Amino acid sequence: MHPCPCGYYTDPKRARRCHPSKIARYMEKISGPLLDRIDIHIELSSLKYKELSDTKYAEPSAAIKERVEGARKIQTERFKAEGIFYNASMNTRLIKKYCILNDEAKALLKMAMSELGLSARAYDKILKVSRTIADLAESETILPEHISEAIEYRGLDRSMYVG
Repeated sequence: MHPCPCGYYTDPKRARRCHPSKIARYMEKISGPLLDRIDIHIELSSLKYKELSDTKYAEPSAAIKERVEGARKIQTERFKAEGIFYNASMNTRLIKKYCILNDEAKALLKMAMSELGLSARAYDKILKVSRTIADLAESETILPEHISEAIEYRGLDRSMYVG
């Protein structure tokens, strides 16, 4: 979705054309319970020509594919007796069973919940996404960096567009 009706709210090269009240009304259309049901929402900015044409090393698609297949294999094995196949399908009971956090990760998630005013549904989404990030890293325990990355994927929860 666009960050505002004109689509240029976060674009540094274009003048903002939408009044803050118009942006707030626009965001209210997808706020609350609907937004809570979306696992990942991040802001993407337009790329400059130099960024698009840069030939610097990027991880090959084959390596990414291999990592994703490894994570899917971990999840298939994890859930073989649960009747589901992926972390996204976990219910509350399974989240408590399979989303094991170390103390530092627990503290970070607690701070994010209180500081950002996140909902219980956002809490579950963060844990599921963190579990997937940990699976990609082949980590049995969800570490602070996994929680931190998952929180970053909840950009619209932080009300970054209004003001």
